[in-house]
Amino acid sequence: MNIWAFLIGASLISTFGWVANNWIRARHGYPILEEEDDKPNKKKLEAICAENAELKQQLKQLQERMAVMERIATDPAERTAREIESLR
Repeated sequence: MNIWAFLIGASLISTFGWVANNWIRARHGYPILEEEDDKPNKKKLEAICAENAELKQQLKQLQERMAVMERIATDPAERTAREIESLR
């Protein structure tokens, strides 16, 4: 076997492996790695954590509002009318 064919084949195999590895990582949502130190990108992780906290707060507010709406919808009309009259 020619040495050049071996070197080209080895480089093609390693290149294909690198591309396949990155495609699989991107497809399954693994954290993006920086080339220099091979650690997760801290800025992106912090941004995601901040957004997650904000979304949790919004969800909590919506759940509280939904509980109020359910209470209003299930209360009998006469009870609501009495409460309105007592406030006058």
